[in-house]
Amino acid sequence: MSALVPGSGLLMGGRKKLGAFVLTISVGLLLIAAYVGLTQRDSVLALAVSPRQLLVATGAVVLLGGLWIWVVVASHKLLRPVSMTYTSRLVGSMFVGLLCFGIVVPTTVAAQTVMAQRDLVGSVFQSEGNSKSATRPKVTNASDPWAKTPRLNLLLLGADDGVGRTGVRTDTVIVASIDTKTGNTALISLSRNWMRMPFPEDSPLHKVYPDGFWDPSKGNVEQPEYYLDAMYDNIPRQHPGILGQTDNEGADVVKLAASAALGLDIDYYMQVNLAGFRQIIDAVGGITVNVNYRVPIGGDYGEGPGSNTEKKPSGYIEPGPNQKLDGYHALWFARGRYGLSDPSRQERQRCTIHALVNSVNPTTLVTKYQEIASAGKQLLRTDIPQEILGAFTQLGLKVKNAKVTNIDLDKNKNFPTGKNPDYTAMQEIIQKSLSAQTNPVASTPKPTKKPTTGTTTKKPTPTKTTPTTPGTAENLNDACAYNPSQTGN
Repeated sequence: MSALVPGSGLLMGGRKKLGAFVLTISVGLLLIAAYVGLTQRDSVLALAVSPRQLLVATGAVVLLGGLWIWVVVASHKLLRPVSMTYTSRLVGSMFVGLLCFGIVVPTTVAAQTVMAQRDLVGSVFQSEGNSKSATRPKVTNASDPWAKTPRLNLLLLGADDGVGRTGVRTDTVIVASIDTKTGNTALISLSRNWMRMPFPEDSPLHKVYPDGFWDPSKGNVEQPEYYLDAMYDNIPRQHPGILGQTDNEGADVVKLAASAALGLDIDYYMQVNLAGFRQIIDAVGGITVNVNYRVPIGGDYGEGPGSNTEKKPSGYIEPGPNQKLDGYHALWFARGRYGLSDPSRQERQRCTIHALVNSVNPTTLVTKYQEIASAGKQLLRTDIPQEILGAFTQLGLKVKNAKVTNIDLDKNKNFPTGKNPDYTAMQEIIQKSLSAQTNPVASTPKPTKKPTTGTTTKKPTPTKTTPTTPGTAENLNDACAYNPSQTGN
């Protein structure tokens, strides 16, 4: 009884005052926990992202577990008969030991989970005073950081620093523009082979690359070392320290370039290491996606920054609806590109994010959180400061239950090749689409100098069989539906 209702055994044993005290404390703690959990969500979220409070919570869990065990043992000593055989005493002691073990296990798991969360927060998210960034906004109101921010623009980077590759490539560059009131999110994909990426006029990089990131002396040709996916590694190596103090100069470079190209003020970045991405998919039990065409596993063209020698894919993910993918196959579903177009890969990356958001549920978090936290330490790198993690967590809950859409930037018109994208036209599409979703539009575009124009090759035919209207926001439930007529070309 004391294991189920702490204090009841003490009452039965005659320690009425002590038993009543323990019982009152137990019931009171349960009522307080229920009240806080149901009505004080903000306080719970604040605790979950505060390393100091998490440490206190761990100590409290261990202390309560120890007191619970003491109550069980004390009740046994009060209630066991004076005259008992050795066998009876042994059986009674073993049963009490079993009850104590039943208390120790969940207590230990709870303490380990809280410490895993503390380790994750401390490893990934640094306080504003203990980290450096050349691009993030200064926190002025930690309790309500979105008070004057209708839309929060978050840069999502997929970094490829795998074995056999030289340097780090950001093959995945997506901007998530989030309505801070509703959580409705628009995803904007940037092509890895864009050249002439501009910089804001007030950035020192604009002085170095006034016509965008490319080498005019080479002429209007494809320049792989000046692609978007090469900026993260090449610019810091060529111009170390040009942006000032920063913990991740490559990410700040891409933030500035994406901000100028899309006409959005990008607030923070979230960088995903691909090896950690595989682990976190496995930690949540996999994701379910629709595979509309064969997606290659591996393969390399043998050209471009960071490429290895040319080789064929080792296999394929075959088409089919509602396919459950583990981390290995989910990673290749998101990044496979051999024989497929970049826009098709961008769409699969957005669908992978969409599937991951939908796959996380309370049961998974409770049962596999230590695995998720461990993977998260290897997965994530960011300039989001600890001071606003509570507000970010609340916004994340809104996003999970809100509408996620994709903004089509009209590849055939604005970037038929990567040599000379029309960034001005893309900005107009983005502003029009976001204006239709949120009024007023979140960010005022930073002025950029229009890149030098050049000749372009003949526009290819559309690669999608069912294209969306450029400038419209396509719901990802529709974009990621099973459609075997797609080819990925």
